[in-house]
Amino acid sequence: DTATIIRLTLQNTLIFKAVEEEFIGLINRYQGILQKICNVYFYQHPYREDYYQEILIRIWKAYPQFKKESTFSTWLYRVALNSAIDLVRKESIQPVHRELSAKEYSLQDNHSEDSNSAERKEILYQAINQLSDIEKAIILLYLEGYEYKEISAVIGISESNVGVKINRIKKQLIKQINNGRE
Repeated sequence: DTATIIRLTLQNTLIFKAVEEEFIGLINRYQGILQKICNVYFYQHPYREDYYQEILIRIWKAYPQFKKESTFSTWLYRVALNSAIDLVRKESIQPVHRELSAKEYSLQDNHSEDSNSAERKEILYQAINQLSDIEKAIILLYLEGYEYKEISAVIGISESNVGVKINRIKKQLIKQINNGRE
């Protein structure tokens, strides 16, 4: 009957609004993750904001499949990184090697740091920018304090492979920072 249809329509509308509000709240809380990923994969690209929006759309479309088996930030990293890498591959976007500021990589790094620490961080991020897309994703998660198990879930490789890759990436970064010397 008409009353049932109206009641169900209202319930669905309320459920949708609740889901939408929850999603917007989570995105607002974790928008630093999206900014960081876009800074790493699309810096100085003329369509950077478009790619940001595309990643956000993909996250919204994937949100109903978020089962809360991992933290939202882990899930968000997985979807956003996969989306960014997919966009890079589909659009044949060539990475831009440039000097990156520590600010572009900090999610919400509100503590003050001395200039020496900031300079060391800058050098590290310049070296990170020279890595492959997957290596960037792995080291980004590692530097954010994610466990090997979480990195494994985001990237889609085994925990032991994560450990091997992190060790290789560290050696590569040390070599780059030390101008070719290990």
